[in-house]
Amino acid sequence: MANVVELEQQEDYRFAIRFGGTIPALDADESPPLGTGAGPTPVQLLAAAVGNCLSDSLLFALRKFKQAPEPIRTVVEASVGRNEQDRLRVQRMAVRVTLGVPASTLEHLDRALLQFEQFCTVAQSVRQGIAVDVEVYDSTGARLK
Repeated sequence: MANVVELEQQEDYRFAIRFGGTIPALDADESPPLGTGAGPTPVQLLAAAVGNCLSDSLLFALRKFKQAPEPIRTVVEASVGRNEQDRLRVQRMAVRVTLGVPASTLEHLDRALLQFEQFCTVAQSVRQGIAVDVEVYDSTGARLK
């Protein structure tokens, strides 16, 4: 199953990303001084993909048990540093998923928390080269994972 995106340079480091169909194009850009910051950077897009996939996976896992955790809010912090060759690399991602309801209102939450990460295609793929740490909280601020 292929997923195709098309990138077309607009100016300097700004590219229009087209996803096909009726999905609107998204402009991506590097931060100054390389780019102008006219859109998300490649690192931000990677972090968004990891966070989106984990959020979707947790929502799916809970909905299997007919639970409603909405609204889910996810924050991803991607740490960039230099490797042994002094090249910039994404070294770690810290993901914080917050459910929109108290944990006490959700049945089978423990089962969903045990398995949801395994079904996240993007995070599991990224984990082959980048550490991805995931924490889950409920709406009261209680840490669940």
